[in-house]
Amino acid sequence: MRMRLPLLLVCMNAVLFSASKSDLNRLNESAAVLEEVMAAPDKAIPQDLLDRSHCIVVVPGLKKAAFIIGGKYGRGFLTCRKASRVGWSAPGAVRVEGGSFGFQLGGSETDVVMLVMNERGADRLLSSKFTVGGDASAAAGPVGRTASAQTDATLRAEILTWSRSRGLFAGVSLQGATLRQDISVNESIYGKAYTNRDIVNSGLAVPAGASRLISLLNKYSSRK
Repeated sequence: MRMRLPLLLVCMNAVLFSASKSDLNRLNESAAVLEEVMAAPDKAIPQDLLDRSHCIVVVPGLKKAAFIIGGKYGRGFLTCRKASRVGWSAPGAVRVEGGSFGFQLGGSETDVVMLVMNERGADRLLSSKFTVGGDASAAAGPVGRTASAQTDATLRAEILTWSRSRGLFAGVSLQGATLRQDISVNESIYGKAYTNRDIVNSGLAVPAGASRLISLLNKYSSRK
């Protein structure tokens, strides 16, 4: 038995440290974006919307040049509430591509946050890919922790979207953008090529590199 324990620890360490440095950095950046946005009471995501949401997507540091020359716009992570509606799932990786993003904030980098507001939107989010405003209705999200969200567009939308550039946080249109699950990143983080639906629905443990992001979500909105 004493001979098996070191081997077990080696195997555990191999899983914990299999994720690439860039993927771990992106998880930390996603956590930082969420923390900074929610720390600004007059410019945060409205608390009632966060509490009602089924899933959240955070894509940190999109490069402005990408929107000019096309191609991949950025990578980030999604997480959804657990089946019990208490706490958040382990994160799945996504890529954002294409679309008319409508950014008007300027700056060389832009962070994107999306809230998925109902089960239908969550089901679309967990497919292999979907188009914002096409496969799922979307609207620019209101800003301010206690901002009124009772507008027709907000009430109808399956997805609410925001962006932040140079410290300025505002609702933004992401019409036509495509979100694809990033299986290669999931494999890097979990050691297996899980789909995002697998990750969210299977109850996988939150990997060490994602603990800060999930802890923050549990802090800001632990349950519906």
